[in-house]
Amino acid sequence: MTPLPPDRPAGMSRREWREQRMAKSTPTPQPPAAPSLFGSAKPAESTDDARPTILTVCTGNICRSPMAEVLLRARLESLGVRVHSAGTHALVDHAMTEPAQALAVESGASPADAAAHSARYLVEPYLLGADLVLAMAREHRSYAVKMMPSRMRRTFTVREFARLASTLSTDQAHAAAEAAGADPKARLAAVLQAVTDQRGLVPADPEDDDVIDPYRRSQETYAKSAAQLIPALDEVERVVRAALG
Repeated sequence: MTPLPPDRPAGMSRREWREQRMAKSTPTPQPPAAPSLFGSAKPAESTDDARPTILTVCTGNICRSPMAEVLLRARLESLGVRVHSAGTHALVDHAMTEPAQALAVESGASPADAAAHSARYLVEPYLLGADLVLAMAREHRSYAVKMMPSRMRRTFTVREFARLASTLSTDQAHAAAEAAGADPKARLAAVLQAVTDQRGLVPADPEDDDVIDPYRRSQETYAKSAAQLIPALDEVERVVRAALG
């Protein structure tokens, strides 16, 4: 009788033994990765960053939201605040438009920062990691909230935030932060809650909450867009400084 191969159990046929060996040596096929719903977005940053984080959002991520991003970064980076941006229908990897770059630098942004911008899609991890989401218009706020409803109380249009924050004095904002303790994220969250509590108390025309989209429009439209955006960023800076200063 032909002896059994050393690894074939008694009572198993040669055919069964061969099939078993082949099954063990053939890798299990893995399903392909699901395609992104948002195109070729860049990988999201880690959401466990300990720094307070502000996310700015517009459509293409090449005009309004990157202007807001680089301006807020120039103003708030010394406080340890991280600022980034994304677009609901981003022109992925595109630079900030030249008029937007020029206006941003003229208003105090770092030229290197403005030139280095690369557009990317808004995805859930960006929202998850943000302590404050500043949309450039109501459509972007709605998009972000639908994507992640849990971020509703942290999401404003930038002009809406400025309007609400204008009713909160610097001393009141600082007192809210002090009551929250020493953690920067907790301090900012307490002040944002105080801003959120102003919703419904300050009458306004909803259209006044939007920053006009200047993309592919005149230099005058870019100037108007910046004129709407920059005073709103002044209020953001004031409130964040009150929280973290």
